[in-house]
Amino acid sequence: MDIIKAITKRGLELRGAIYESEPKDTVLIMLTGICSNVFQNDLLDATGKLLSQNGITTIIGHAHDSFSCFAYTDHSIGKQKHTGVFNDDFDMVYEDVETWVLKAKEMGFEHIILAGHSLGSNKIINYLGNTKDDFIDYFIVSCPIDIMHWWEVMPNIETCFDMAKKWVEENRGDDILPFLFGGFSPMTANTVLGFYNAENLKNCPVLSGNGETTSLYNIKPVGTFLIGSKDSVTGDCPKAFMEQLNNWTKHPNQNQVIEVEGASHIFYGKHDIYAQTVLNCINNHFFKIVR
Repeated sequence: MDIIKAITKRGLELRGAIYESEPKDTVLIMLTGICSNVFQNDLLDATGKLLSQNGITTIIGHAHDSFSCFAYTDHSIGKQKHTGVFNDDFDMVYEDVETWVLKAKEMGFEHIILAGHSLGSNKIINYLGNTKDDFIDYFIVSCPIDIMHWWEVMPNIETCFDMAKKWVEENRGDDILPFLFGGFSPMTANTVLGFYNAENLKNCPVLSGNGETTSLYNIKPVGTFLIGSKDSVTGDCPKAFMEQLNNWTKHPNQNQVIEVEGASHIFYGKHDIYAQTVLNCINNHFFKIVR
């Protein structure tokens, strides 16, 4: 793994990780989820290593500040933990994704696969559904979230939102809330409000009915929807959640929906299975399309 940098149109330097491979004709770009980067999410590292060992270069595309690590004390368990994103700008989602796509084009890759995990999937849906370019040959959407449903089921969300709103009004938007957002992540007040108001990421409204499906319908390339059977973020039937997303696309019969038995939202303890499933998608579905 090496560090890779890319400059957005607004001048911000994004940093990510690249797992290089030969020949350099196919690259997978993976956008990370909230509170996630390659240093503390083994799912990302496992995927990059396996794909690069099998001839597919992988770029873990961090957005905004998510390359950095932030140490904090989780008082519920009395231990130090690390997180990635605690400060994000959701208005810049499209530009951040586009930056990594253009970086891959600049590096000369013939085929680009765009993937995402968790909120990273919502980010790539936003890009794929709104880009006028035809740079992407295949997509892999894994474990996306229905944001407004997520707000209803995660712990302490309303408390976070109320405090974030108050702090922003007091010009304390860059301060980190004194408790974990959703019970799992430190987050600034500005990021909490941005998350709640991110209309551009409300593109998987299966459970809440609150959002848009035009982005899914506008996706041009064929791809895969991937989910774990124990994904607690997607209601009682994760596979049905993904099948509905696929049904909203322009050519659902050409896409595939894959459910990994026993896997949670973050594929805890099954990171190697996640990586192998992604590799199988590329070998058994994507390469049949482009070759």
